[in-house]
Amino acid sequence: MDLRSPRTRLLILAGLIAIWTGAALGRLAYLQLFRYSEYYSRAQHQQRLIVEVGARRAEIFDRNLNPLAMSVPMDSCFAVPSEIADPDMVARLIGKVLGVSPDEIATRLAGSHSFVWIARKLPPEKAERIAAMNLRGIYFQREGGRFYPKRELAAHVLGYVDIDEKGLGGVEYSLDDNIRSKPGKMLILTDAHRRWYDSTDKAPDTGTSVVLTLDEKIQYIAEKELAQAIHDTQAKSGTVIVENPNTGELLAVANWPTFNPNAAKDSNPESRMDRAASALYEPGSVFKIVTLSAAIDQGITNADELIDCQMGSIYIAGHRIRDHKAYGLLTISQVLSNSSDVGAIKVGLRLGAPKFYDYIRSFGFGQPTGVDLPGESRGMLRRLENWTPVSVGSVSMGQEIGVTPLQMIMAMSAMANGGLIVRPHVVRALRRGTQMAEPPQPQPRRVIRATTAATMRRMLEGVVLNGTGKRARLDGYTSAGKTGTAQKFDITTGHYSPHQLIASFVGFAPINTPAVTILVQLDSPVGMHEGGQVAAPTFKRVAQQVLAYLDVPHDLAVPNSVLLANRQRNNDDRDLADVTDFNPIQVDTAAVVMDNVPGVLEQARGSAVPTIELAEGEGIPVPRLQGRTVREVSEQCMKLGLSPVLVGTGIAVEQSPEPGAMTRRGSRITVRFARDASVVSAAARRGAR
Repeated sequence: MDLRSPRTRLLILAGLIAIWTGAALGRLAYLQLFRYSEYYSRAQHQQRLIVEVGARRAEIFDRNLNPLAMSVPMDSCFAVPSEIADPDMVARLIGKVLGVSPDEIATRLAGSHSFVWIARKLPPEKAERIAAMNLRGIYFQREGGRFYPKRELAAHVLGYVDIDEKGLGGVEYSLDDNIRSKPGKMLILTDAHRRWYDSTDKAPDTGTSVVLTLDEKIQYIAEKELAQAIHDTQAKSGTVIVENPNTGELLAVANWPTFNPNAAKDSNPESRMDRAASALYEPGSVFKIVTLSAAIDQGITNADELIDCQMGSIYIAGHRIRDHKAYGLLTISQVLSNSSDVGAIKVGLRLGAPKFYDYIRSFGFGQPTGVDLPGESRGMLRRLENWTPVSVGSVSMGQEIGVTPLQMIMAMSAMANGGLIVRPHVVRALRRGTQMAEPPQPQPRRVIRATTAATMRRMLEGVVLNGTGKRARLDGYTSAGKTGTAQKFDITTGHYSPHQLIASFVGFAPINTPAVTILVQLDSPVGMHEGGQVAAPTFKRVAQQVLAYLDVPHDLAVPNSVLLANRQRNNDDRDLADVTDFNPIQVDTAAVVMDNVPGVLEQARGSAVPTIELAEGEGIPVPRLQGRTVREVSEQCMKLGLSPVLVGTGIAVEQSPEPGAMTRRGSRITVRFARDASVVSAAARRGAR
C-alpha cells in the first residue's frame, strides 16, 4: 500500500474518523442506556436545591374548643448570595433591622452561592422593613409559626416548639407525631454559574388537632390564685391542680414560676419545669390519708377508736419523734383532723411494713401515674427490704417518701370517688377535620373498699370543720381535705430544715357528689408556713370560683352575709368566677355535676345531707313541683331562694324534700324528671292525692 497515495491517506483518515465516531457513539449509548440515572441525579444535585420549610402544626384546644395553640403564617427571609453585588452593604442594612451584627450576616452570605437563610419567622414589622429596601438577592418564604394566644396560660401543659416547629415540651412534645405535619419543601433551580432562576413550593400538610381536658377559665382561676398565693407568701414555687375525681380529667394544671411559650428561649429551665408531674416533695401529714385508709380497709381500726397519743412523744427504734402538740387520747378521726404524728405512727405500726408497703404501691406511689404529659417522675419509694426499723413511723407521717402533686391528687380523688384509682389525663380527644377520636383510658382500679372511702370522706370533712383545715371551709358547699406541712431535707446538713417547708392542702367538694378535687402546694413560704394557714385559703378561693363557674348546686345554706356580698358583686358585674378578660363559655354543667353519681335522690334524703335547725317562723314551705317542666321548677325555686338539683329531663316526677316540708332559703332541693308517660301519670296521681 502506497502511503503517499492520496487515496490511501483518505481511506486511513476515514477509518480513523469511523473508529472515533463509533467510539463516541458507543460511549454515548453506554451513558444514555446504562449510566443515565446516575448522571441525571448528579445534574439534579448540582442544579437543584431543596430546602425544607417549617412543618405546620395543628391546633390545640381546651375542652370547649377554645384555641390554646395555633399556627399562623409568617415571613422568613433568605438570600441568593450570587445575586448580591455588595454583600457588606446588604449585611449592614439587614443587620440594623434585625439587631444582629453585620459580620454575622456577612458570614452567612459567604457560606453559600445559591441559598442561605437570613432570618426565620420574622415579625411583620421587620419583614416589611426589609422588603421595603428592595434589595437584589433578598427574598421571602411563607412558613407556619407557632402562636399561643393566651400567652402563659397552661404553658407547662401545652409546651413549646423550636424554630423548625418541633415540639420540645408538654403536649407539643408528647404528641409531636400527631400535631406536626410533614414539612413543606422549596425547590430552587440554579444555572451553571449557581445563579438562582426559579423556585417552586410544596406546602406542608396539616397534622391532627388535640382537644384537652383543660377548661381555659378554670385554668385562669387556678393560675390567678396561685400567683396571688405566691405573692402573699413569697414562696419559691407552687402548684395548683383541679381534677374531676370521677373521670381523672385534669381541668387545670398551674405551676409557678411560669413562662411565655411564644418566647420560650428567653425563659430559664426552672420556669419551664412542669412541677405537677415531675417535682418531688415529701408530702408530710397529707400522706396520713394513705396510712389511715389502709388500716381502716384492713379492719385494724375504725374512725371512733380511741388511741393514746402519749402527750406528743413516741420512741421508735431508739429515735424519739415529737408531735406538733401534746395530745392525749384521740379518736382516729381526731388523729386525722388534728394531724397527730404520734397517732398516725401507732396506726402504721399496727398495720405493719409489708401490708403498708402494698397499699402505698396500690395507691400509685413509687410509680408513674401514666398521665399523658412528658417528664413524669415515678416518685421515691424505697424497696421494702431497704426500710429501716424507723421507716414505718416516718412513712406513716409522710417522711422518707417522695411524691409528685399528680400522685397526691390521684390518691385524694380515690377518697372522693368511692375508692377507685383513676388515671389523670389531659388529652380528651384527637381531632382531624370534623372527626373526633378519644384515646383509650385504662379502667379505674379499686384500691380501698367503698365503705372505707365513705368513712374517710367523713373524717376528711372533720379536718375542715374542726381540725387543721378550717380555712378551707366553703360558703354554700361541703368540703373535705387534708393539710400538710413537711420539712424539706437539707442535703448540706443531712437533717430536716426547720425553716424550709412544703405547705399543702388537698381536698374535694361537695362531699356527697364530688365535682372537683383540688391540690395546692407551696414551696418554702415565708412567715405563716403551715398548710392550714397558706394552702387551705387558696383551696377555698379556687374551689369557690370553680364550683360557681361549673354551676354546681349548693348543698349547704349560704349565710346571709355571703348572699349580700354576692348580690353586691353581681350588681358590680363581678361574680365569684371573675374572668372578664376571657370570652364567655357555655358549659354542659349537667355532665359535670351528675355524671357517675348514682342515687342522687337517695343521697338527698340520706343523713349525709345536713339537717337545718329552724327557729320559729324562720323557714319556708317546700312547694309542690311534680308535673312541672324543668324551666318552671327552676323559676319557682329561684323565686323562693332555693337551690335546685335537676336530674333528668321532661316533667318533674319526684322531689326531695317532700312538698310542705319547712326549709331555709338557700337549701338544696332535688327534683327528678322523666319523659315516660306512665311515670309522669303515676306522679300526677300521687300529687293529686
